[in-house]
Amino acid sequence: MKTTKLLLAALCSLLLAIPALAQNMPKAKEFRIERGMSPQARACIECHKTESPGLFSDWAASRHASANITCIDCHQAEEHDKDVSKAHYKQYERSDTQWGVGEFKTPVAAVVTPKDCSRCHPDEVKQYSVSKHANTNVIVWKIDPWMKLGMNNQIERATGCYTCHGTILKADADGNLDPTTWPNVGVGRVNLDGSLGSCTSCHTRHRFSVMEARKPEACGQCHLGPDHPQIEIYMESKHGDIYTAFGDQYNWTAAPGTWTPGVDYRGPTCASCHMSGAGSVMTTHDVTERLSWELQAPLTVRPQDFAALPAKTDWKVEREKMQEICKQCHSKAWTDGHYAKMDGAVENYNEVYFKPAKKMLDELYAKGLLDKTRFFDERLEVEYYELWHHEGRRARMGTAMMAPDYAWWHGFYECKHRYNGFMEEAEKLLSTGQKAHRADPFPGSGGDTTRPPELPDM
Repeated sequence: MKTTKLLLAALCSLLLAIPALAQNMPKAKEFRIERGMSPQARACIECHKTESPGLFSDWAASRHASANITCIDCHQAEEHDKDVSKAHYKQYERSDTQWGVGEFKTPVAAVVTPKDCSRCHPDEVKQYSVSKHANTNVIVWKIDPWMKLGMNNQIERATGCYTCHGTILKADADGNLDPTTWPNVGVGRVNLDGSLGSCTSCHTRHRFSVMEARKPEACGQCHLGPDHPQIEIYMESKHGDIYTAFGDQYNWTAAPGTWTPGVDYRGPTCASCHMSGAGSVMTTHDVTERLSWELQAPLTVRPQDFAALPAKTDWKVEREKMQEICKQCHSKAWTDGHYAKMDGAVENYNEVYFKPAKKMLDELYAKGLLDKTRFFDERLEVEYYELWHHEGRRARMGTAMMAPDYAWWHGFYECKHRYNGFMEEAEKLLSTGQKAHRADPFPGSGGDTTRPPELPDM
């Protein structure tokens, strides 16, 4: 009996405490559909809330959602657009009965393009459209031997090159996207509406977070590896070290145009140097701005002299912009000293390594010791390519971004070995008159060499 009374007393105490406990329990988070939304917008939200809850929750946490910008605002298309999904009309027929939104058919496209984003972000899209990012597909089809000479095949391009550079989207008569071209968020994607690029390369769906795009990892999706290891270079540098130590204290969510060095962050990221505004320098979505050298080119040139996509800028003006960014945290003497070293590294690479190697390559072609109809099928062509495309880039970019291990051990040190090997074999061919061995067939070749007509002429 005593035990029973104790249990009853404990139960009564628990029941009395439940209301107090309930008051302190966090409420379940819900997204409230505002009365101001159209029936179509509500239908989209309710459907995706059920069919793709991850997509819905991403959108619900976004600034778009807080501003009452819904699926239909971005995805709605014109009836005659090439990428309208006719199959998607079935979803609206379902919504008519399930959510009582009335009879309607709204044309919807799966692909949201920069042209669509420009309705609300005209300046950002205009800047992006002239950048190397937007035009990277144009660039590779002009100068890249893998594409121009068909030295890799379709699946190698689809799984590698096109993931970052972008596909040329294609769709059938019903608006179904060709799986060889979609899904894709490459920075130079050629869209069915004629626009170039994908904003979701950096601001991923459906959060579209400015915080995400400001972090170096966003750039590191594509800017990594043996040929352009910017993320590795950045993380080795003092800037990357500061980010690693203090990045969790940065104010990543400051409003666009207000992200301020020394206030919101201590050390810069890729975005804060190349895109974000600071001091008197305005924010830009053209990553070609603020550059005074084209460090990724075989021969380092000024951006306006880059034949594949000449920049419509003055390198002196752009250098002053970048130096203004530097001087938010560094003195003029520090900034000038850094640029003097970078200019010296450029001259060293151009004169000591690239120009002599290019002169030798041209001589071998002129004497018929190398075959010019293809590329990469003779070892000296690969040696020459990697001298500028791998070691040469690492030396220049490592210097520009203050990563000494990449400037020296992964850069100029490797340039020496590559250069010596190239010259030794070249001189052997010249002395014997023997033609270089050709890999025939070249493995994995056979890609289409026809420049896609959808690419703009620039």
